[in-house]
Amino acid sequence: MKVSLSTASANMCLLDWNHGKPRASRTRYQIREGFEPMLEFLDQLVRTSSLQHVWHLNCVRMKSYGFDRLIYGYTKFATQHGVGELEDALFLTNHDPDYFNEFIGGKMFLHAPLTRWARQNRSGSTSWGTIWTDRANLSPEELNVIAFNQQMGVTAGYTIAVPTLSPRSYALFALTGARGHNQADLDRIWAEFGREIEVLCNLVHLKIASLPIETKRTKLSKRQLEALEWVAEGKSNQDVATIMGVSVPTIEKHLRLAREKLGVETTPQAVAKLTFLNQMYVRSHSDTFRLNDEIGKI
Repeated sequence: MKVSLSTASANMCLLDWNHGKPRASRTRYQIREGFEPMLEFLDQLVRTSSLQHVWHLNCVRMKSYGFDRLIYGYTKFATQHGVGELEDALFLTNHDPDYFNEFIGGKMFLHAPLTRWARQNRSGSTSWGTIWTDRANLSPEELNVIAFNQQMGVTAGYTIAVPTLSPRSYALFALTGARGHNQADLDRIWAEFGREIEVLCNLVHLKIASLPIETKRTKLSKRQLEALEWVAEGKSNQDVATIMGVSVPTIEKHLRLAREKLGVETTPQAVAKLTFLNQMYVRSHSDTFRLNDEIGKI
């Protein structure tokens, strides 16, 4: 359900500007009723510990504004010249698999004009029309991406770049308008609800970033994870071997395999990567997802 009142209109209803007095309590009850769906969304977002539930909540909420196909991308391991290894990134979507597998799995998004915009701006939002119609400043690769999107029915939308503290972190939402909506329709929607949508997407990102994130990389075994956790607490290989009841060579093997699976060279790097992914001292759940998993289908 769409919120019936914008923040600005709600404030106007609370106060009679002609007399400087609050209006009747009946109006406040109406406002409360109008904001009840928003409060319910926020309450569920705060309470859930399921990545699947977070994504479903966001898909339903964005659909109420007119955006029915979404992509969320997040990495903490970007480099100076790119987004880093895709195996270390998280992508969530409710797009059709054929589109998503080509656009993300085929790495087409790396040449998308809106990816360039997100890297240059780091935060905020932009209309696809603003970027796509500026053809003089689009490269041949970017024009090919636009043509592919239009061919797949991805013709109008908005992109949100979520602000992050680390220069190596990037997070963005690509919101595709429902079929039958052109860019002008979405621009009108954004003029009324854009700030609200942007804030909600930022909150969804913060929630996702607080949860354990599983990427496309091969999962660590329980023993490999346990060994890393003991190392993170300052234990030596001998200490860990004694605690786990195995030999030192076995611990060294667990740590070597963990490093290989995580794509790092040293054990401290392995500990750091697991910490960034919120995977230390937790156990995997069935509702965590990997790159190119199709979730949140509504």
